[in-house]
Amino acid sequence: MRLKAWVAALAAITVMQLSGMARAADAERQERFISGGVPIGVEWFGAAGADGKAPAIVMLHGSDGLSRADRYRAGARRLAADGYHVALVHYLDRTGEKRASIGTAVRNFGPWLMTVRDAVTWVAHRPDVDPHRMAVLGISLGGALGVAIASADTRVKALVDYFGPLPQGLVNGNGVLPPTLILHGAADPIVPVSNAYAIENLLRSQGTQHEIQVYPGQGHGFHGATQDDADRRVSAFLRRHIGDGASAPQQAGNGPGAS
Repeated sequence: MRLKAWVAALAAITVMQLSGMARAADAERQERFISGGVPIGVEWFGAAGADGKAPAIVMLHGSDGLSRADRYRAGARRLAADGYHVALVHYLDRTGEKRASIGTAVRNFGPWLMTVRDAVTWVAHRPDVDPHRMAVLGISLGGALGVAIASADTRVKALVDYFGPLPQGLVNGNGVLPPTLILHGAADPIVPVSNAYAIENLLRSQGTQHEIQVYPGQGHGFHGATQDDADRRVSAFLRRHIGDGASAPQQAGNGPGAS
């Protein structure tokens, strides 16, 4: 009897493990949508433990494209574990590039922005997404695209900007941003921290809720304790403004540096 019970227990554990592996495989998958007649790749990370429709985040990588994809995917998995669907959008597919240079960033910003807008539409129409609880999280060049789309598309209810430049055309206050979290390194040699303060000034002029954290000594990218702190701030900010898979957003509150 003991042997039979042990075999039965082992079989049950194996079934549970296989079931968990199947769910994980289903939660992360490759998707595509069409923008400007071009197929655009999307890495989809399903919200963990979501019961019904869950909030969603459109994640926009930097000018490095997918050369550091593991870091982007790790961030997407953290957000998915917090109860958010995450769409890591390969917006460079629109122009057939693997990486963006300064020249192509100026020339192709418009097409990429159109693709990001189409990505927001594609995510909003998914049956497992709550279209009233959507955020954009952009890194570097993706941060600039995030600021641009969030200022023009009211479906974006919150914005997280990781060391992104202020896009041209917004310096005069055109477009109203949603609640925004700005994260920047004080020693960033690629996107000077003055961009973070310029976005902050724009948000203040609009009377928009925002938080800003500038990390002393940090460059274009965070590491160690700084990244851990940024992760905590992002989680708290998103819960406050779009909720998570288990709860609705909180009422407007004042976080560090909120205005």
